[in-house]
Amino acid sequence: MAIINRMAELHDEITAWRRAYHANPELMYDVYDTAGDVAEKLKAFGCDEVVTGIGKTGVVGVIRGNKPGNRAIGLRADMDALPITEETGLPYASRNNGKMHACGHDGHTAMLLGAARYLAETRNFAGTAIMIFQPAEEGGAGGEAMVEDGLMERFGIEEVYGLHNLPGLEVGKFAICEGPIMASTDEFTIIIKGRGSHAAMPHQGIDPIVTGAQLVTALQTIPSRNVHPLEGLVVSVTQFHAGNTYNVIPETAMINGTIRALGDETRKLAEQRLRSMIEMVTQMAGATYELDFRIGYPVTVNDGGATQKAIEAARLVAGDAGVNPQVRATLGGEDFAYMLNARPGAYIFMGNGDTAGLHHPAYDFNDEAIPHGASYWAKLVESLMPAS
Repeated sequence: MAIINRMAELHDEITAWRRAYHANPELMYDVYDTAGDVAEKLKAFGCDEVVTGIGKTGVVGVIRGNKPGNRAIGLRADMDALPITEETGLPYASRNNGKMHACGHDGHTAMLLGAARYLAETRNFAGTAIMIFQPAEEGGAGGEAMVEDGLMERFGIEEVYGLHNLPGLEVGKFAICEGPIMASTDEFTIIIKGRGSHAAMPHQGIDPIVTGAQLVTALQTIPSRNVHPLEGLVVSVTQFHAGNTYNVIPETAMINGTIRALGDETRKLAEQRLRSMIEMVTQMAGATYELDFRIGYPVTVNDGGATQKAIEAARLVAGDAGVNPQVRATLGGEDFAYMLNARPGAYIFMGNGDTAGLHHPAYDFNDEAIPHGASYWAKLVESLMPAS
């Protein structure tokens, strides 16, 4: 019940890789330098096959075990950063202005590379390990792009597994749950069209600000009055823009927001209620509207059997007490959902310790977590495809 000795030996080297990625963040699909370095490392490790350009800039490394076996298990890490200006002041802080690894994808990539090196050295499993390095998780649906590019079929993947660091969870511990673990991520923009007037003569106009305020309040009843209290649903208005001076009621108001749900039926209901509320509120005010509703990532759903396998592998690293098998799902989103829609698998959280939160300019991946995550990946392959 401990990290693999080889991972402890590689800790400093993997840390150096991670910090190099951190200093040179790239966004969305433009991860050319990162993907190129990943591909070169996989080749140097002795992977049986290294394929680039899957899902535009994704990289796949194939490692065959030293025992015959027909199974192929996919392990996925994300490579892209965020459009955030870093505020850590670290020696290896971002050199690319306005870009930052604020979600730990640099750590995810480095840990999977560490696991790839170990698995290529030992090959103590029967089957094939598919190491998946994905671009554009942060809003670009790189997971979907890789699936649509034939990832699962081309490499014969039967099950696929993902991992993400979690600030606030102690380093060396893991957390997971069966079923929905992360939410769908739909977005909306509403343009309310009224009629402008002087602020002293509101009766001569149709006020889009008052109409918008009523709509914002009404939307909060979607999760609170339309859905069971234990269902996971959030409707958040995050922007409200209208007017440009103190004495004029403007013509229009713009409202932006997001809907997050842990179930497909809840997701559909929320969209339906949003549409009907916009129609009713604007009609009562005599206003009109335009709605841009954008379908985002699906719900991330862990397969029951695969979740148990992930729990068992994590316990090999962290022990029984180090794995929470019933963590509460989060309403954050994750495009690993596309891979889980294509094949059964599981997504697990790994402790990042007492650090700044994800997507925060002071965040940094905790390098002490590296041998734990890399050991989990290796144990997962060896336990799912045992050599004997």
